[in-house]
Amino acid sequence: MSRRPTMGARAGAYLAARRAVGLTLRIEGRQLLSFARWADRERPRAPLTEALALTWARASERATRVGQARRLEVVRPFARWLQAHESDSEVPAAGLLGPAHPRRLMCSLSSTEITRLLVEAARLSPHGALRPRTYRVVIGLLACTGLRPGEAVRLTREDVDLDMGRLRIRDTKFHKSRLVPLHATATRALVDYARVRDRHVPRPISDAFFLLDGG
Repeated sequence: MSRRPTMGARAGAYLAARRAVGLTLRIEGRQLLSFARWADRERPRAPLTEALALTWARASERATRVGQARRLEVVRPFARWLQAHESDSEVPAAGLLGPAHPRRLMCSLSSTEITRLLVEAARLSPHGALRPRTYRVVIGLLACTGLRPGEAVRLTREDVDLDMGRLRIRDTKFHKSRLVPLHATATRALVDYARVRDRHVPRPISDAFFLLDGG
């Protein structure tokens, strides 16, 4: 009988197979490899069982209940894949530790609240630096375009077409790209910001459109 591979080797093969079809699995991949290292230390070359996955999911002292549920959720697709290769592997049942992604209540800000937020952003320290200007413009851009915060801060200079008045959003949540048209007032705000930014940071160390004072 051939010796069972380590959990690390099995997890590596699974991640390679998934990434070969276009999935990135950055965060999930790191968590799964963390599980594999733990399993190889605690139960070397053991089958993947529901009990083993549950023990690892609960092992983190810092993880909340939702965090534990997410740790278990990372293991489940790997367990399904592994079961096709090892008949004694078990797939943990869904929802054993509760919901991994509880629905959050949407918070909708009024125009007055957005204005107050912009005013407070402009008051950030240090006074007269680029930081308060960057925060104010980013918050304004989120309010008028509906971008996700991560999409806004990842914008590069190449992504912001001030002549055409549009943004190119790359590598979105669903790994697609899209163009976002800007209102003329938003375009003017970005033009003004770019002028101030370049004056504060004439030699940036990043191609990001939005910068802080360190470049």
